[in-house]
Amino acid sequence: MDYPSIIQIDDCLVSAEILTEYFACDYEACKGACCVAGDSGAPLEECEPEALEKNFREYSPLMSDKGRAIASAGTFAVTDSDGDLVTPLVPGSEECIYSNFDKDGNCFCTVERRWMAGCGDFRKPVSCWLYPVRVSSLGSGLRALNLHRWDICRCAFEKGRREGIRVYEFLKEPLTRYFGEEFYSCLEAAAAGIRKL
Repeated sequence: MDYPSIIQIDDCLVSAEILTEYFACDYEACKGACCVAGDSGAPLEECEPEALEKNFREYSPLMSDKGRAIASAGTFAVTDSDGDLVTPLVPGSEECIYSNFDKDGNCFCTVERRWMAGCGDFRKPVSCWLYPVRVSSLGSGLRALNLHRWDICRCAFEKGRREGIRVYEFLKEPLTRYFGEEFYSCLEAAAAGIRKL
């Protein structure tokens, strides 16, 4: 490797893998497995439980009965065993309470489905939107952006490679929304520089 493994942009330390690795969600293959697998729910920003509660009336009709009951009781977020704020899971399963299934067994996010229909003002947790990039806060005040690898997303890495879509390209919309246009332009410039090496 002839390029640095970490690239700093403003207050973010970005793993070079985000610029070099390929990724494109393959929903036809995974059927939304990321919403129903894992040890805990999706990581949440501090402001996101309030947004989930505010939009509850919009997406609640699409939720499962068990998921709706949990949110109806006022539990829109929980703290997991690592002390992180996350979405609650349906008891006895790994299923996020905000997910549900269509008649063909495909899992979908009820919050995002309603947002895409023009209802509500919250799309979904940013950690879901940015996946497979995970953002973490460092003690120095910096943020780290790392590539997360999950076996259930192997098909997405394969699809990205087949179609020539790199991680940062697949995530252009959420990266721009979350970090800004200037940040994304810096990512593009860094990626172009790496390709010239």
